Amino acid sequence: MNAYIYQAALYCEDCGDSIRARLASEGRAPTDPTDETAFDSEEYPKGPYPDGGGEADSPNHCDGCGVFLENPLTSDGYEYVAEAVAPGGDVAEQWADFYGIEGREAA
Repeated sequence: MNAYIYQAALYCEDCGDSIRARLASEGRAPTDPTDETAFDSEEYPKGPYPDGGGEADSPNHCDGCGVFLENPLTSDGYEYVAEAVAPGGDVAEQWADFYGIEGREAA
């Protein structure tokens, strides 16, 4: 899933597009939003970037709506998800399904 980076946070494409539209309506968009060298991500969302913001040590979620961004994981990230799946839970199981990690064993 594509993601934007804005003010040290990750946003899904829908939330990032909404932030960009709001900033544009306030007259705070850069002259050329495609020239990412002309502005800082503190001022205006950069992206969208593929792979949910890129490889990380844990699953990324949108800081706006909370949707899972489906980013790739490091080996530490796979360990993190495997540990999170052990006690169960909806979010951990969503991660396990996406990353192909076995869920907890039936008791």
